[in-house]
Amino acid sequence: MSKKYSVILFDLDGTITDSGEGVTNSVIYALKKYNIEVKDRSELFRFIGPPLIDSFMTFYGFSHDKAIEATDFYRDNYRETGIWENYVYDGIPELLKKLNEMGKRVLVATSKPEHFARQILEKHDIAKYFEYIAGANMDETRTKKEDVISYALETCGIKDTSEVLMVGDTKFDIIGANQFNMDSAGVLFGYGDRDEMEKEGATYICETVKALSELLYQM
Repeated sequence: MSKKYSVILFDLDGTITDSGEGVTNSVIYALKKYNIEVKDRSELFRFIGPPLIDSFMTFYGFSHDKAIEATDFYRDNYRETGIWENYVYDGIPELLKKLNEMGKRVLVATSKPEHFARQILEKHDIAKYFEYIAGANMDETRTKKEDVISYALETCGIKDTSEVLMVGDTKFDIIGANQFNMDSAGVLFGYGDRDEMEKEGATYICETVKALSELLYQM
C-alpha cells in the first residue's frame, strides 16, 4: 500500500525532460577544447545528473581547476544552443496538471543551474505547475543533489520530510532523498538504471511515465 505525500520533488534532466542531446553536445564542445574526441555519444550520458565539475574530474581525470574551466566551456555552448536541445517526456504535462488539481505541492530540485532550469520549463510552458524551481548556483556553492533538496525544502518551509517524495532518474536523486529520510521514486525512462536504484534503496521504481502517473495518482 503506497502512502500519501503532500509534496512531490521532481528532478529535471531525465525525469521531466530528455536533455541528452543538449548536454552531450555541450560536453563534446568542451572536450574539443582539450583535443579530446568522443566516438560514442552514449558515453557522455553519465554527465546527466551529477555536478559537471565532478563529472569532468571523475570521467576524464581533470584537476579541479581544469574541471572548472571545462565547465565554463560547456556553459558557453549550453547557454547558446544546448539549453534548447531537449523535449518534455510524453505524459509529463498531464501528470503535473493533475498533481496540481489534487492539491499537491510540486517542486523541482535539479543540479542544473537554476536560471537554466527556469528558462527550459518556461519554454515548454510547464513552469506554471511548480510552486518553486530549485537548482544549482553558477558559482558551484550549491550543486550536489542533497544541497539542492535542502535549499528547496528550506525555501518552501517544508519540515516534515515524511510527507515528501523525490522523483528522479539517477542514483543521485535517491542518495539525496536518503539524506533527508524521505521516500523516493526512481524512473527508468531517463538515464539511470534499475540496479543503481535498487542498490540505493529507492522506495518505488517506475519504468514509464504512465507507471509513475499511476503511482502518484494513488498518493
